[in-house]
Amino acid sequence: MFHKRLLATLATVVMGTTFAPIATLAESGQASFYSSGGGFTAAHKTLPFGTRVRVTNTRNGRSTVVVINDRGPFIRGRIIDLSPAAASAIGIRSSGVGSVSIQVIGKGRYTRSSHR
Repeated sequence: MFHKRLLATLATVVMGTTFAPIATLAESGQASFYSSGGGFTAAHKTLPFGTRVRVTNTRNGRSTVVVINDRGPFIRGRIIDLSPAAASAIGIRSSGVGSVSIQVIGKGRYTRSSHR
């Protein structure tokens, strides 16, 4: 039991990028959306592909679950890029950007065919 708890608190650094343990990751910041995504998917800089994340709009409380299938966003201050469907679900599509919190909720299945 001690070993599982210890492993859950360790971060990994690979080539200068810090990867947080999946079970403990939560972030707050700005989300945007990209026009080419399909379904309820998202891009994140470091989370493994297939990770399931709950994204909550901190202004209106609406949330949705997305699967990470791409890398990004690459604009300072943004923590996640959402597909148009996910952005609409939480109410940020019309503005293009919104304040969100994200929480990793699990590792989903990811196949190459689901990646655009």
